[in-house]
Amino acid sequence: MSKRYTITAALPYTNGPIHIGHLAGVYVPADIYARYKRLTGNDVAFICGSDEHGVPITIKAKNERVTPQEIVDRYHKIIKDSFEEFGISFDNYSRTSAKIHHDTASEFFKTLYDKNEFVEEVTEQLYDEEAKQFLADRFVIGTCPKCGNEESYGDQCEKCGTSHNATDLINPKSAITGNTPTLKETKHWFLPLNKHENFLREWILKGHKKDWKPNVYGQVKSWIDDGLRPRAVTRDLDWGIPVPVEGGEGKVLYVWFDAPIGYISSTKEWAERVGKDWEPYWKDEDTKLVHFIGKDNIVFHCIIFPSMLKAEGSYILPDNVPANEFLNLEGNKLSTSKNWAVWLPDYLKDFPEKQDVLRYTLTANAPETKDNDFTWKDFQARNNNELVAIFGNFINRVVVLTNKYYNGIVPTPSTFTAIDEDTLAAVKAYPAVIESSLERYRFREASQELMNLARLGNKYLADEEPWKLVKTDEARTQTIMYVALQIASALATLSEPFLPFTSTKLKQILSVTSSAVEISWSDISTKDVLLPANHKIGKSELLFNKIEDSEIQAQLDKLEANRKANEAANKKVEPQKDTITFDDFTKLDLRVGTIIEAEKMPKAKKLLVLKVDTGIDVRTIVSGIAESFTAEEVVGKQVTVLVNLAPRALRGVESEGMILMTETAEGKLVFVNPDTTVKNGLQIS
Repeated sequence: MSKRYTITAALPYTNGPIHIGHLAGVYVPADIYARYKRLTGNDVAFICGSDEHGVPITIKAKNERVTPQEIVDRYHKIIKDSFEEFGISFDNYSRTSAKIHHDTASEFFKTLYDKNEFVEEVTEQLYDEEAKQFLADRFVIGTCPKCGNEESYGDQCEKCGTSHNATDLINPKSAITGNTPTLKETKHWFLPLNKHENFLREWILKGHKKDWKPNVYGQVKSWIDDGLRPRAVTRDLDWGIPVPVEGGEGKVLYVWFDAPIGYISSTKEWAERVGKDWEPYWKDEDTKLVHFIGKDNIVFHCIIFPSMLKAEGSYILPDNVPANEFLNLEGNKLSTSKNWAVWLPDYLKDFPEKQDVLRYTLTANAPETKDNDFTWKDFQARNNNELVAIFGNFINRVVVLTNKYYNGIVPTPSTFTAIDEDTLAAVKAYPAVIESSLERYRFREASQELMNLARLGNKYLADEEPWKLVKTDEARTQTIMYVALQIASALATLSEPFLPFTSTKLKQILSVTSSAVEISWSDISTKDVLLPANHKIGKSELLFNKIEDSEIQAQLDKLEANRKANEAANKKVEPQKDTITFDDFTKLDLRVGTIIEAEKMPKAKKLLVLKVDTGIDVRTIVSGIAESFTAEEVVGKQVTVLVNLAPRALRGVESEGMILMTETAEGKLVFVNPDTTVKNGLQIS
């Protein structure tokens, strides 16, 4: 029986592109679920959009000396284009700067205001005297009162996940000036979450104890048990949706209040475009509302937004909020500020036409119940050992043999053996098996069941060996190939939620794209014949290609370069050494010299053995610069030499002096030398 589904994916924040952590946590599972629900005949609205308000955008705009609108316009396009290229099948992708959203959010606020659902209070908020402005949450950094993290934001600690108010921070500092802020009175409207505590206990802690994921349920229970307090729904800012009531001048709706309403405004935008009524998707009790989010958004989607919907009175509540945990990268926490990430636009450029490889890897290794780690080696192994060697290998063998033996015509089977019947029965069972996993939001499990169907096909061919039987038993070979083609047909449809690009390609190869021969999800479990005898398929094409070690090493090298650049950028300038006298300084004899010979020190990674003309003499100097320069590069370079340094033996070679060097921000050594050619031996003073 078909049902109406409103499926939302967390609105990505438009101050940067999408990375694999976002994909694994939210967008890939949401897309799998939406595609599956469409394939099983349901009415689906898959909704998302750009979250374009909030302090980080204004900070980025200040740093880049552009307007916040320029920032959101830039990243909205990058994000939207990346999602489309990656195959995320949103029915609508909107943005919170759109007029329809401003109108919807304003109307929502006014409805709650008119119902007296807010508490109006004058409170003391942090204020930067130098910047002459109140400090919204992300404009404040301080020590988390719960875990002691010294770099917690004013609304949430990214280390322990605790949500708090900016005034709760210990030793708060302004992110604008670095000054310690003062407290200043200002008026704001608050949503009294404490008023909704009993409703939340009944609805979630009792009503969803068995069907919500333990990580979601546990976090919500902790919040409620700790006691809920009023949360401000307005902020003193000039970027956002103006507070639409008297006294709201110079204030905007707080982004956590504004952003989830973006799901509603995006649905309205979609319905208007396709000629539908939006209200049943949000107000009909027969509609199933599912929010896909990361674990850092649990409190907003399970406590705050439902309290808003409940206060408004006419909206349905989410049936489930299957939040994922975090994805790490090569053993370290993903960090946008440190560029420790795999950005989706970069991936699409580096691995063209391999969207499904990343989708599969992120699904097979999804952080569903605990944080998980993405490694490039695992990505390569998933592609080469599973997609290529199992799925791709099975399809290739079936299509190649069908073309070789029967010119691409599906053969007519003869008598089915017990093995054939068991295999066909097993194929019929797979839709229900995969559905069972998807209905419980176990996407990893579902992806492996899909791969098990390909394994079934490979085992069937390996056991029956049609390439041997074709010489002695034509009728049996026809039956084997017919059965194998039924498995391939099932894979073409069942793979669509997980591997949409592969599914499309496979359907084209099997020539099942027209409505006359198209295979539906339900057909696989109900029909005895998926690909009929005498149907003509196309030629073989490789669904997946092997990924070479060099491609993986290039990605690892890129990450290492990012790590070194980040370390260099955050490298602290060494404090001044102890003061010396002028007489101490005059003891240093610094001369201009030229390197006339250079060779690598045997069995030493960092050392070059140099012959240097100092103007006084030609001497040997051993220098630890081999990781930054080749021997050939340095010959002929003028350098600054400390010539009166006591000789020192390094690996059996006596070094008579030292060449002055420093490091770039990227950690590369550079020579400290004169910017014009001067005579060797001239003193530097």
